[in-house]
Amino acid sequence: MLYLLIKWLHVLAAITALGANITYGFWITRATRDPAVLPFTLRSIKILDDRIANPAYGVLLITGFAMAWVGQLPLRTPWLATALVLYVVMVVVAVAGYTPALKRQMVVLDRSGVSSPEYQAAAARAQRLGALLGVVVVAIVFLMVVKPALWG
Repeated sequence: MLYLLIKWLHVLAAITALGANITYGFWITRATRDPAVLPFTLRSIKILDDRIANPAYGVLLITGFAMAWVGQLPLRTPWLATALVLYVVMVVVAVAGYTPALKRQMVVLDRSGVSSPEYQAAAARAQRLGALLGVVVVAIVFLMVVKPALWG
């Protein structure tokens, strides 16, 4: 029963984290059509990321380790080890890439406006990093659900 409760929390955290992240592109695309709301939208995305999505990713890590421990699943299990490596990649890209890119996008928007080349470059960088993070997260979800035999 303990395992199932932890798994339930794990799934809820995954829905929360990925669910929030997957909407960012939609909100930015809509806000770009009405530049007056773009600063509010970008700041709201930053708040969602900081207060909802990122804490949910932390809960995912904790509940994932708890499930492995309770279920006596070795962390060297190929699909799990691969997912953990991808999780580290995700954290590094998010902390060192996406978060600074989003902050820069907001600063440049305030300073130069939505049509400036500097803003367009900042927005494109944030979009590329966001897409990369999306691919990594979807790969992790695939590994968690399918549990493919990768080696050994």
